Formats: sequence, C-alpha cells, structure tokens
Amino acid sequence: MPDPWRLVPPGVLILLMVGLIGISSGLVMLFTDPYTRLFEWKATFAAGGEMFGLWEKPPVELYLRVWLWNVTNREEFLAGKEKLRVQDVGPYVYREKFTHEKVVFNDNGTMTSIPTHPLVWVPEMSEGRQENDTLILPNIALLSFSNVMASASIFTRMGVNILIRQTDSQPLVQMTAREFMFGYESPLVTLGNKFMPSWIMFEKLGLIDRMYDFEGDFETDFTGELDVKYSGLIDKYNGYPYLPHWRREEGDGPTTCSNVHKASDGSKFESYIQPNQTLSFFRKSMCRTMPMVKVGEERKTGMLGYKYNFVDDALDNGKHNTNNKCFCRAGRCLPEGLIDVTDCYYGFPIAVGYPHFYKADPKVVNAVDGVYPDEKKHKTHFLIEPVSGMPLEVAVRTQINMALGDIDNMAHVKQFSNMVLPLLWTEIGMKELPPSMATKFIMYMTVLPVLATVLQWVFLAGGAALVAMCFVYAFCNPCRPDLDVETRRSSRAWLQQDADVNKSVRKQLPELLIVEAERQAANALKHGMAREREMQVYRSLLAPDDANDVSGSSNAASNASSRRTSFEQAYC
Repeated sequence: MPDPWRLVPPGVLILLMVGLIGISSGLVMLFTDPYTRLFEWKATFAAGGEMFGLWEKPPVELYLRVWLWNVTNREEFLAGKEKLRVQDVGPYVYREKFTHEKVVFNDNGTMTSIPTHPLVWVPEMSEGRQENDTLILPNIALLSFSNVMASASIFTRMGVNILIRQTDSQPLVQMTAREFMFGYESPLVTLGNKFMPSWIMFEKLGLIDRMYDFEGDFETDFTGELDVKYSGLIDKYNGYPYLPHWRREEGDGPTTCSNVHKASDGSKFESYIQPNQTLSFFRKSMCRTMPMVKVGEERKTGMLGYKYNFVDDALDNGKHNTNNKCFCRAGRCLPEGLIDVTDCYYGFPIAVGYPHFYKADPKVVNAVDGVYPDEKKHKTHFLIEPVSGMPLEVAVRTQINMALGDIDNMAHVKQFSNMVLPLLWTEIGMKELPPSMATKFIMYMTVLPVLATVLQWVFLAGGAALVAMCFVYAFCNPCRPDLDVETRRSSRAWLQQDADVNKSVRKQLPELLIVEAERQAANALKHGMAREREMQVYRSLLAPDDANDVSGSSNAASNASSRRTSFEQAYC
C-alpha cells in the first residue's frame, strides 16, 4: 500500500503541526485552568504584589459620615415635663484613609501590620455643616462616671456627688460638633486622667476620637500562601484569635461572641464566595464580629456582586438566638437591638445598635422623640465581587448609645436613669471603586475568564479542524496512483513530474519528426504499390479474349464492358 504522506506538500505538514499544537494547548487549558492559576498568583499577598498593594493602601474613596443627636428640649426634659426630644444633625463628612502600616511577613503564611484610620475633614460634602456648629449634646463624662459610681459604696457616691456639684457638671451641655467628636475638656476627665491614668488615659473625651483609637493595636492576617481564599482575612487581633473582653465558655478558645478568626476588616473578604455562604465583618468600634448573609445580586461598574446584609438576629442578646447570650454582660442583657460594649470603651456604658434604633425593642424607640427607623436609610449592606472577595460598594451604619442603669442616687442625672440615650450615628461608606481600579477588576474578573474559555475552545476546535483537513488531504490526495490524471495534476508533485516529462519531450522532438515523416512516406509508398496492382487488374479486364475465338468477339466485348462497370462500382 502506498504511503499517503510520501508526496504531501510541506505546507500541509506545517498545518498538521499547527493543528496538533492547537489541540495540545486547548487540552492544557482545559485541565490546568490557567486563569485560575493566574488569579491565585495575583491574589496571594506578597511584597510588591498587586493585590497586596490594594490591601495595604486601598486607593478607594472611603468616607465617614456622622450625625449627632442634638437635644431640642433640654430645659423641659431636665424639669421632668417632657420626654427627651432629639434631632439628628449632619452629615459631618470625613475622608478615612484606611491603611495597613509596617507590614511584616511571617513564616506561617501570615503577615502582621498596624491598622490606621486617619480622618480628613471634607467640608464640601458636609451639606453646609461646619465643625464649629453649636449643639446641645450629652455630657458623656458625667453620665459615664455616674453610671460607674452608682454601684459604689455610699461614701464613694457622696464624694463623687460633691465633686459633680462643685464642678457644676451638667448632663446636657452646649458644645461644638468637633468638640463632641474629637475631644472636649471636662473637670471629671481631667481628674480621672490625673488620679486614675490606667483607666482614663486621655485628657479630653471625644466619641469619634475614642472610636478611632487604634494606638497599640496590631492584626495578623493570612497571605493566602496556604489557602488563597483566605488572603487578607484576620488570623489574630492583638495576638488573639478572639476578643478577650467577651466571656469564653469553652476554655480559652473563641466563641460566637468573641471570635475574629477569618473575619474581614472590610478591605477584602473571602475569595470564591458561595451563594449560601455566611461572611464575617470586624470593626473595632463595634467591638465584635458581625455575621452577614447574601440577600441578592447586583451589577456594579460592569461586575456582578453579591449583596450582603447583617443577619437579622445579629443584635439579639439571646431572646431569639441563644448563641448570642454571651453578649449579655454580668448577667444583664440589654434590650433587643443593642449590644453592650462597655468593656471596649473604658468602662463607659456604651451600647452599639443601628441608626434611629432600627430593629430595636419598641420600648427603646418610644422612649425618645425624634427617632424614625427606616430600613432603606439605616440598614448596613455590602456589595462583594464573589471571586476575588473585593468590596464594590460599602455602607456600614451603626449608632453609638449610652445604656444607663439605675443612677437615681447620683447628682444632676436622675432623669437619665435606666435610659438608652442616643449619642451619634455613623455611616462608613464607599459608593464605588475608583475608575482605574474598576477597569483592572473588570479585566481580571470579567474579560479574562471569558477570553480564557473562548481561547480554550478555539484551540481545540481549530486544531481538530486542521488535523482533520490534513488527514483528508493525505488519504484522498491526488498523489495516489489509482486516481485519474486530471486529479493527479492538481498535486504539486505531479505538476512537477509533468513539467519534467514535457522538458524531455522537447529535447526528443526532432527525432520524433523524422520518424513521423518516414512513417508517412512508407504509408504513401504502400498506397502507391497497391494502386498499381489495382490498375494492372483493371487493364487485364479490359483486354479482349484470344484471337482464335473470332466467332465470339461480340460476346467478349459485351462481357468486358460488364466487368469494367462492376470494377468501377467496387473501387470507385
């Protein structure tokens, strides 16, 4: 059997090699998934890496918006004539430059850094509000000291009450917005700092200032070297995988309330998020992690995002979810919708909830005039790209309150006894990614996966088509001897063979002409000799019979004439 590849043109062999390479490339892409390998390489944090740079110094526009609860009926409330009436005043807007400083990479797939959250005043976004706006606001120092000392001995209470009266400390005071947020002078704070520096380590008391106090804090995060989906998540905070101020019922390990292990600080969430997966968010000002669940999907800046909210029972103190009973402090559970974070705020009776007492016990809402819970305005939400875990949109809304106990026996504060007093509420928000960052993520998360899939099947289909064409050409090609001449001439090899034959014929042409002339001469001679014989026969037919046959002369002439006519009919 003749070899079908023997006379195949080199171009066909090249196409065959290209086809085989295409099939090989497609199979490699199918089984190794180069896009996933590229993503995992990018998502693993390393010095100088792109994703690490975005985590270390996020180039996003993150803003803190603050609304202060201004008291509008101070005299009437203190006189016991009306319940407290408040109005939220704001927003006071600050740019939060969230960074991770002094990053050190460890040998166990983690890195340690110092979180910083410096704030910069943004007047153009504050809708006409100024930091020097004068408001009537709660005296946090007086109310906190009164709450702490209310359970002290009678002699201690007497001394504190004398101090309160001598300093003329009032529960509702006039101050600027900036003083309330970043520090105002109080005789009680000054004395506390002087005589109890281990407790009151600051000379001025400002609520935002205390919320953003990260001095001495450090966090240890996963690099993703061991498991890329955890890159950027918290391993430990201040050296522990849990918050030590929450009661631990199972030895020294973390519990539902205290655990911060694998929580996110908001800069990046877990990669490869599944639709039914619960995520965890940690913010020091909230003094705990907050579980989040997926509630929908949205497209933002060209990318699909999973929308997450805090779980409905996140601020339940065990009334509906018994796992949350560990948020009750010293056996005292706050009303639903409030979490006691006293131990995170220097022993001050601070409680975290949602703005306008959203999702709080109706008794708490009805105790104060001027609060109007609204899910759309006051609910926290995240929009997270599920593959990378990068947030596309953020709005974390919380309210700081004072959950006061029985302080009837303290001077100047009787009207606040057993009251939940709103102080301020905040929104930490990012509307969208910067255009440059969004473009990169659209390329990485949207374009490249589609391009990789398309190339994979183009390589497979194109390579298979080329290989099939080459095999068809090889086994049905015109070089095979059993095919007709015209078909064979379509082959480059046979065209070359015909050219060689023609060249040989041209060289032999004179000899062929001579042979042809001789052949024609021989044929002519042969024809001439045959004609001569025919003429002789003709003449013999015309000659008369022997002279002795005189009597039959007339009959002979008649017979000769008849034979001549027959000859002419036969040859002519």
